[in-house]
Amino acid sequence: MPTWEQFERRVVSTANVLLAGALAATAALVALAVTVSWGGRAALFGLVTGLVTGMFALLRDRLPGAYAAVAGLAVAAVATPIASAFELPREPGPASILALSVLVGAAIRRQPVVWGGLVTAAYAVIVVGSHLLAPATSSGTVTGFAVLGWLGAVTTGLSLRLVDLRRRYSADQVRRDERLALARELHDVAAHHLTGIVVQTQAARIVARTRPAEVADALAEIETAAAEALTATRRVVGVLRDSGDAPPTTPQPEGLADLVRRFPGPPVDLRTPPEYASGAAWPPELATTVYRIVQESLTNVARHAPGARQVSVTVESPVDGVLTVRVADDGPATSSGLSSGVLSSGVMSSGVMSSGVMSSGSSHGLLGMRERVSALGGTLTAGPAPGGGWVVSASLPAPGARGSSAPAGTSDEAGTVR
Repeated sequence: MPTWEQFERRVVSTANVLLAGALAATAALVALAVTVSWGGRAALFGLVTGLVTGMFALLRDRLPGAYAAVAGLAVAAVATPIASAFELPREPGPASILALSVLVGAAIRRQPVVWGGLVTAAYAVIVVGSHLLAPATSSGTVTGFAVLGWLGAVTTGLSLRLVDLRRRYSADQVRRDERLALARELHDVAAHHLTGIVVQTQAARIVARTRPAEVADALAEIETAAAEALTATRRVVGVLRDSGDAPPTTPQPEGLADLVRRFPGPPVDLRTPPEYASGAAWPPELATTVYRIVQESLTNVARHAPGARQVSVTVESPVDGVLTVRVADDGPATSSGLSSGVLSSGVMSSGVMSSGVMSSGSSHGLLGMRERVSALGGTLTAGPAPGGGWVVSASLPAPGARGSSAPAGTSDEAGTVR
């Protein structure tokens, strides 16, 4: 499914095609009407003005800042007194009003408040000026159309601006929640590494009394363990944590099999390398991220791929310091994800699965997963599979993981689990 940005680009492209057609039709109809009542020269002036303003409306996303809106307003501001001085039909005409409304609405939505306010005020001045410069015998239809265009631009621009603000706030909230979850795991990560350092230090003291010649090797092991602890801590340090305590959130390695076993959807073919099941060869933050990716993906299958008959979860042994996680289902492409391309929350609705496995959440799971994977220096992709279904794939740096490059599926956990 397309991401929100891709979906928005398609909508904008379609809207531009419709806008171009509407501008061309409006300009042609007005030119025909003016030709009948005013003559061809009068129609030519209005036609050129409308097409030039419409061109800026169609190029509004290609020009930086509010340049398109300013240029369109400038054309209308110049055309209005010219039309009045030469007793031509009033400007801006219907085509120009349509283009100006699109330009001003887009500026209100995307530009800073100051620029949005300025172009809104400038449009209002043009509308009032056009009315004041119009002949006394002129119909008020064009003025009414201009007022409606101004109101429509302001209303639509502010509404879309509010939608964008809410979407950004929601995305920021998801990032914040995911970072808070990472921060809560900092205690578990630090405790894991520091406990090993303490144990090795105690052993080094014994070695120093009994076998002094081996002290250097013991100290080297302590140094290595400390370096690993520093690397792991740096990956999550700096993320603020809520003041309230929360229970440890780092799942144990065997939790992945338990997660799959409790999954209420179609059968899951889980394949993991031997070292993952032991839990001793991988850093805790790496094992946790693998767990969360699988959790997110299974949640998405349960909510948005009811037609799926099989799900495969593959965790491959690190190769050249990179570990790969892949979750794929065979459900219809139209039901494997949300229309915006954002996966469902990584925690399923409470009651679907038992406590500690999945709970309620929002609808920004993919965004949260990308934040988590990015914090580890990895990459995450999600999209429809060529043969149908949906695939989530993540590549994670695994400098501290130990394991062979044997293919996934060699562990005792491999096999179909319901």
